[in-house]
Amino acid sequence: MTIRPFGRTDLRVSEICVGTSALGSFPAQYGYEVSDEAAVATIARVFEGPFTFIDTSNEYGGGDSERRIGRAIAAAGGVPEGVVVATKVDPLPGTSDFSGERVRRSVEESRERLGLDVLPLVYLHDPEKITFEEATAPGGPLEALLELKAAGVIRYLGVAGGPIDLELQYLATDAFDAVISHNRYTLVEQTAEPLLDEATRRGVAFVNAAPFGGGMLVKGPDAVPRYCYAPVGEATLDRVRQMEAACARFGVPLAAAALQFSTRDPRVTSTIVGMSEPSRIQQTVDLLAQEIPAELWDELEPLARVGRHGIELQSA
Repeated sequence: MTIRPFGRTDLRVSEICVGTSALGSFPAQYGYEVSDEAAVATIARVFEGPFTFIDTSNEYGGGDSERRIGRAIAAAGGVPEGVVVATKVDPLPGTSDFSGERVRRSVEESRERLGLDVLPLVYLHDPEKITFEEATAPGGPLEALLELKAAGVIRYLGVAGGPIDLELQYLATDAFDAVISHNRYTLVEQTAEPLLDEATRRGVAFVNAAPFGGGMLVKGPDAVPRYCYAPVGEATLDRVRQMEAACARFGVPLAAAALQFSTRDPRVTSTIVGMSEPSRIQQTVDLLAQEIPAELWDELEPLARVGRHGIELQSA
């Protein structure tokens, strides 16, 4: 497993980051439940290696993702050396309260659930829920995060969201050491290109989430005719079918190509892959180890570039 410097920080992380959204059990989105026992066992298996980076959030599973990770940490006698556990601040559930006071409470909740006095990395999560002006105003969430960092409660700050233009605004503040983009840098679309370039220029760690686009790039476009949990048009489906066929000709799983499309880019510090059962660790290792010939990349890259500026949505 490749271990990489985390941007301009003193952290080092594995090229794969363990995503834990489903770990808190979210059947409405993922279609299955995850028990306490399975979740704790998954993190215990993660602690055995080779992945050294775990991503969670205050809101995942109503806090259960953090609670379950905290149970695994306690059972292990603490976070193993070299492992980084990152979390995110979120509004009060069921409200639009993303005030500075709410951010402070979100951090306290995360510390309690995880059992950590100091959080190594905390992201401002889905900042599109409020305006940039609200987020950066006096008494707002950014001010609160900076104060918590100055107090030593948080070591490093990140921003994790969807709209690329908005994330670029946050990077321009120079307050953030990391950025997460999801579903915007895959074999299907690459609208995160400007963010990748800007993060690299600033020495900010770029973390790429959802390399499988919500399942399409694992199970195929006919089994999952959606991208980022939304239906897409026939042009996108046909394009992914061509990718699937090309992979089949070379005996390569589509999922391996999708994952390595992210990990092979030197601008990507780490790629988040969701894991909610222990077997997913080895499955991900196997996808990463799959040999992909240059000839296959020669076929895939032109198909991927079609979606550089977005995907073709399903017609109304």
